[in-house]
Amino acid sequence: MDSRKQKIVIALMVAMFLAAFEGTVVATAIPTIVKDLNGFELVSWIFSLYLLTSAVSTPIYGKLSDLYGRKNMLCFGIGVFLLGSLACGLSQNMFQLIVSRAVQGLGAGAIFTVTFTIIGDIFTVGERTKVQGWLSTVWGIASLAGPFLGGFLIDNFSWHWIFFINIPFGIISITIIQNNLAENIEKKKHKIDYAGTVVLSGAIVVLLYGILSGEGNLLSVVIASMLLSLFYAIEKRAEEPIVPFEIFSKEMNIVNGMSFLVSMMIIAITVYMPIYMQNILGFNATISGLAMAPMSFAWLSISFFLAKVLPKYGERAVIGFFTVILLLGCILLSTLGTGSYLVQILIYAAVLGFGFGGIYNTLTIMVQESVGYDKRGTAIAFNSLIRTLAQTIGVSIFGSILNTSIGTSSLNSGLHTVFILLVVIGVVCTGISFVLPDGLKEEAEINKGKLDCNS
Repeated sequence: MDSRKQKIVIALMVAMFLAAFEGTVVATAIPTIVKDLNGFELVSWIFSLYLLTSAVSTPIYGKLSDLYGRKNMLCFGIGVFLLGSLACGLSQNMFQLIVSRAVQGLGAGAIFTVTFTIIGDIFTVGERTKVQGWLSTVWGIASLAGPFLGGFLIDNFSWHWIFFINIPFGIISITIIQNNLAENIEKKKHKIDYAGTVVLSGAIVVLLYGILSGEGNLLSVVIASMLLSLFYAIEKRAEEPIVPFEIFSKEMNIVNGMSFLVSMMIIAITVYMPIYMQNILGFNATISGLAMAPMSFAWLSISFFLAKVLPKYGERAVIGFFTVILLLGCILLSTLGTGSYLVQILIYAAVLGFGFGGIYNTLTIMVQESVGYDKRGTAIAFNSLIRTLAQTIGVSIFGSILNTSIGTSSLNSGLHTVFILLVVIGVVCTGISFVLPDGLKEEAEINKGKLDCNS
């Protein structure tokens, strides 16, 4: 990897860290913010609107990056994120903070989407596994650094600085990207699919609002379905649809389906493992956060292994292998109880990290390879949207199961039920892995044959 690519990786990691760090540090600062701004009843909207706007903007950024270039869209998104950060830091009441968080989410949509599109454009398959492993580890580092750095800033300055601190790092990221990412974009007039954009955004907002609010779920699903039907009719006639249906091949439908299930599993473990450790085993928040570090480190380490095995064995065998590991990790989770030890959790977290790392990185590469440059941004954006919806729906489903179990039994029983459900989802993922394509292996064999002929 040359120095130019290394600089781009640094810029992408900084941008990703901004978005990942913001989630953990805001959660840490909420008690202080609520005390200062007096608005406890509005707390959920600080997170909900951020999620809504980032989800809605994801497919838009994906399409625009295909039309106008990755560099422009990513830098624009980071700029919007920084503008939202500045507004958050200057907020004097809860309503200002909520609106500012919505602006932050609009910027985060670009970071979550265009980052992986750039990786698919400029890095080889072998390089991609490593780079995506580093980016995934950024989330783990952010989850650990968030509480510590957030506490330091709040104790020594004020909660406003958890937002202001984003600005210098965001400017650094934009500068590096502008100076090192070269693109040759053909300048021509495009016919933007405004109707499709509005209808799709409306469908996403209605669906997510119904899930996040916990009310009117059935009605929100019905309205969202109607809007999606209208969206389909619009896209069939659009000259440059925001979501071209060519990206929905049989293989990619399978990949998106597995991405949905795996994302549900990730959010369940992220949310409920700390609850188990703090409420059942009695550990504090710091220990429960650090206990998940093995998952991040395992996720990173497996990315270097993938660079060698993916071309040799193909994505079907690789994902099949790691779904078995993930299933094993879920089975181990289901054995946890009131008398479990910290060392067990550390080991189980590492097993889960190996499974998630192998599956997630490989699925991302499959999406990147599924289409050419002109549709890569859209394909990755749609896959990213699928993962966001999966996490939102997953939290709602698992939360309902947990609440029901608590009402009839206990918190420990409810968490055990959630972990058992993860085993079931793991079994389904293992079955899906048998019908995945093997395009990377076939491509490697073709390239090898060309080299043999030329030698």
